[in-house]
Amino acid sequence: MYDVIVVGARCAGSPTAMLLARKGHRVLVLDRAEFPSDTMSTHFMHQSGLARLRSWGLLDRLAATGCPPITEAVWWYGDLPIRGSAPAYDGVAEAYAPRRIVLDAMLVDAAREAGAEIREGFTVRELIIEDGTVVGVRGRSHGGQEEELRARAVVGADGHRSLVARTMNAEVYKERPSITVAYYTYWTGLKRGYEVYLGNEQQVAVMPTHGDACLIVCALPNAEFGRYRADVEGTYHQIIEDTCPELGKEMREHGQQMEKFTGTKDLPNFYRRPYGTGWALAGDAGFHKDPVTGQGIADAFRDADVLSTALHRVLTGTGEWDQEMANYEETRNQATAALYEFTCLAATLQFSDRMRQAFTVLSYDQAEANAFLGLVAGTTSVIEFFSDEHMGGLVERSKDVGDRERTLTRQAAATG
Repeated sequence: MYDVIVVGARCAGSPTAMLLARKGHRVLVLDRAEFPSDTMSTHFMHQSGLARLRSWGLLDRLAATGCPPITEAVWWYGDLPIRGSAPAYDGVAEAYAPRRIVLDAMLVDAAREAGAEIREGFTVRELIIEDGTVVGVRGRSHGGQEEELRARAVVGADGHRSLVARTMNAEVYKERPSITVAYYTYWTGLKRGYEVYLGNEQQVAVMPTHGDACLIVCALPNAEFGRYRADVEGTYHQIIEDTCPELGKEMREHGQQMEKFTGTKDLPNFYRRPYGTGWALAGDAGFHKDPVTGQGIADAFRDADVLSTALHRVLTGTGEWDQEMANYEETRNQATAALYEFTCLAATLQFSDRMRQAFTVLSYDQAEANAFLGLVAGTTSVIEFFSDEHMGGLVERSKDVGDRERTLTRQAAATG
């Protein structure tokens, strides 16, 4: 009998297991993959997630893998550059965009070192439910016999198509359909940092990653999936030519594509009630959103931190299951509510007139640019930044910029 079985060993599962094992609990982690193993991902790790990684003693280990730190970002809206650095989170100023084949293996190793039992190549087929309570799982290793494994609690860290969530019919709320479709691949030979190009209902993001490579991802509205899917390579390069032709030129002259394209239109937005009797959800299994703001890894780390603490209290008799799990859900929802709305809005790849006016100010005001970049890093309040008072101030300042430009134009014409 285990204290906890965790289904899924990636960014939510392995940290949950590691933290529980460090507290002395008997934990089993099951994953159908064998690590190192790649998976579809936005890759980006914001400062909030890295601060947790540091608190677990793993940030230096990630840095030692050779993934380049990201200390500056440039977001382009047309020919307006928004250049700066997001405010630090708990002393962590840099971001990273590691290959998942590296990151996930590191997390699995950390869980194993903490004392968790890791079974790779194991497929969970179903949950064991007795009197309405989840008490274990049934599954099998590749080529092995079916096994029955029992625990006091089962955690589903098995992605947005979670078997645990589907089996227990976890309540879904604040649901919105997929908004974007995106494809990415890796390129070498480019001299690029972290860059985002905002175009007309299209977006390009460039992130430096392992192996002196850049991840380049191109997104369109979800309704364009058919066109994108019919010619992934051609559409991908056309988005780049339309949005950032200088990048396209550098890719043609110096870039080398490393791997095939990876992408999907299956990017739903939802919250799930993340617990029931004997089971809980972590990471994308309980809360999934469009990858446009790159929140998935940081959210998974937060869930692992908060859920492992709640489970520890239950397992040691210092907390009641329903209350601890309700607190876990409330903590998650409060931490993500405003950024979830911002993510869904950003995923439309459209900008209001007010936002376009604000970009003018962000392009020359360093403090405002840094604050804007802090929105997705979790270091700037979404509510305060988009308040009528703050946005109204940016709009008024953008009008001043326009007045100055018109005055200069008239003066130039008069002297000409």
